[in-house]
Amino acid sequence: MLLFFLILIVIAAVIVVANIAIVPQAYAYVVERLGVYYTTWDAGFHFKTPFVTHIAKKVSLKEQVVDFPPQPVITRDNVTMQIDTVVFFQITDPKLFTYGVDRPISAIENLSATTLRNIIGEMELDHTLTSRDVINSKITAILDEATDKWGIKVNRVEVKNIMPPAEIQDAMEKQMKAEREKREAILIAEGEKTAAITRAEGEKESAILRADAVREQRIREAQGEAQAIREVQQAMADSLRLLNEAAPNDKVLALKGLEALQKVADGKATKLIIPSNIQDITSLLAAGKEAVSDAK
Repeated sequence: MLLFFLILIVIAAVIVVANIAIVPQAYAYVVERLGVYYTTWDAGFHFKTPFVTHIAKKVSLKEQVVDFPPQPVITRDNVTMQIDTVVFFQITDPKLFTYGVDRPISAIENLSATTLRNIIGEMELDHTLTSRDVINSKITAILDEATDKWGIKVNRVEVKNIMPPAEIQDAMEKQMKAEREKREAILIAEGEKTAAITRAEGEKESAILRADAVREQRIREAQGEAQAIREVQQAMADSLRLLNEAAPNDKVLALKGLEALQKVADGKATKLIIPSNIQDITSLLAAGKEAVSDAK
């Protein structure tokens, strides 16, 4: 009898322990009672009624990432390419996620592929290759709205790879190579143009500086000559002033005239103009001799 009670106690303990449920953080358990949805357990300690309730589904509330394989799509200009996407989603309602759709990941994959084909079908190849942000935004908005009834929140959709056909890739590479060579030629031409302009400006400035130097030299030479002439004229004026102040007689004046005639004769002039009255010159010479004698 005692053994029987022990067995019952053990069985009861096993049943109690078996019906204790501890829900981890960031998880939710969908619980059914007699095959019908009963409640959703959040993180923490829970106890279910034996033989009546059971856990129908354990749902992760973390953000999940699904990388879908490449999908064939056709652009507006009839170019077939392969595009694969990455979907970031999070379950917001475990009940709708459990009962709203069968195989929700597969549903998201098919919906993503269909949406991608519709979006790419309205775009041309060049626009498709340069509009990833636009494609991502459109797919995210459409998937997020479509998956609300499944208890799923689509946070972001990213186009991972866009793979055009091999001949398109080859043509694109040739085009990019031609563009690079064009930009290189333009840069070289602009560099040569800049160098030529710099050289021309340097030569211009050098010529201006040389002309300024020559002009300055000529100005200074002219100023020097003018100064010399002024000094000579001033000396002559001073000598005449001193001569006038000394009140010279006729003999001294005759001597000065003779000295002036001697300087004229010693100059580099090729012509010498002699007064027609030669007697005056003779008188001048005689007066000069007499003045010299008196001076001695």
